[in-house]
Amino acid sequence: MPRLSLPARFAASLLMLAGFLTVVSPADAAVPDRKGWALWNQTAGAVVPSGTWPAGSSVIPISPGRYQVKLVGQGAPQGVVHVTAINNSPHWCQAENWGQSGADEIINIRCYRAGGALDVSSFSVFFVRASGGPAPGPYGYVDSAPGGGVISQYNSVGAGNTSTNLGVGQYQVRFPGLVAGGTLDGSLQATAVNPQQGARCKIRNWVSTGGGQDVNVLCFNAAGALLNTRFTLTYQYKVSLYGAAIPPKYYGYFLNQPPAGPPSTNLNSVLGLGANTILPAGTGLSLVTFPRIAFTQNTVQVTAYGSNSNFCGLNTFWTNSTSGPDLIVRDVNCFTNAGAPINTGFTVSANSIL
Repeated sequence: MPRLSLPARFAASLLMLAGFLTVVSPADAAVPDRKGWALWNQTAGAVVPSGTWPAGSSVIPISPGRYQVKLVGQGAPQGVVHVTAINNSPHWCQAENWGQSGADEIINIRCYRAGGALDVSSFSVFFVRASGGPAPGPYGYVDSAPGGGVISQYNSVGAGNTSTNLGVGQYQVRFPGLVAGGTLDGSLQATAVNPQQGARCKIRNWVSTGGGQDVNVLCFNAAGALLNTRFTLTYQYKVSLYGAAIPPKYYGYFLNQPPAGPPSTNLNSVLGLGANTILPAGTGLSLVTFPRIAFTQNTVQVTAYGSNSNFCGLNTFWTNSTSGPDLIVRDVNCFTNAGAPINTGFTVSANSIL
């Protein structure tokens, strides 16, 4: 075999490296196609840069309690939206609709106070659109129609997710093939989608089986009565809420059942299972700490858990500890339908761009 010159050997090495990168990078890039989030500070009338990605994304108030979010450069068809109210009084936020406008993604949000009136509020909103594969771990989402059936969906093993209406406001969502290993694994986020009235959705319960994830979802109107409505649901296990593993290096989730779910529902991407903590901070208030994942830009989403009409959000903006760096959620706040603080179940998911 002829001996290659130094330049030729260098070029050959580059070709080998390029071949390696073409094998690895499609898998890394497959999930997601697009993603973005915004943290809206109602008091300041501006987005919070540390909680907003990409830079340049914006929120425009349309009318009291209604907002239009623009995630620059992240426009894509379909996908799912999640939104969490940030308010020290009982509020919730829901998606009205979303869609692509040129290169950007436009999301319309509605926020309500207990009782059902539209009202101004800070909030955290999240968007992801995924297609193809492979994916780094069990991950999927559905955009469910009000009467059951799937408007759009993603499943990291390529199976078809389903949503079945079991009665007014009661749904069973199945993520076939997303096998995590235990009887209750990973985490979920749910958000009502309704452009006409106040609506909330939550996780009633779920079971991790040998065939995948079976999730029961409940949806309510502002009066606390079960309601058929469109909703989104995302499942994650050892991946971020937008379906990527490394990167990002910094994400975590926690199920408060209460007082806590199985160890496999408490994940910290740096420290592993069981590392995140929750402490009571008063009736209906829970201080959640995600050690060593506070790297901006990051987002936090919360969904109530249980068989009643209670709902949950965030009391104020999450913070980044100077001695960790720990991501501190102070606090998750939960309320009865009438707006009284109550200790109840919830899921919380924290995710970074890094």
